[in-house]
Amino acid sequence: MKLWYEVAYALPQKQSILVVESDEPMTAIEAVTASGVFEVFPDIDRDNLKLGVFGKLAKADAPLNEGDRVEIYRPLIADPKEARKRRAAEGKTMKKGQRK
Repeated sequence: MKLWYEVAYALPQKQSILVVESDEPMTAIEAVTASGVFEVFPDIDRDNLKLGVFGKLAKADAPLNEGDRVEIYRPLIADPKEARKRRAAEGKTMKKGQRK
């Protein structure tokens, strides 16, 4: 009986979900490697992979259950805390301006 997994990776202009079949259970990194995603997206930094399974961070050696979707996360462009502080400061400025 074949087991199957999905590997997902997305850029703003291109997204891909690759299906991997195996006779044996796999880990997250084994599924990523077997999927061929590195050939489709050669710019992925293999040395600093951040992986998740259905939206939850996972270690590369995490065992998968059949049907799991392994997601490869890109590095953040902006620090979320700094972005939140900036939006909050902009909101306070707007509110002050609206009162006048």
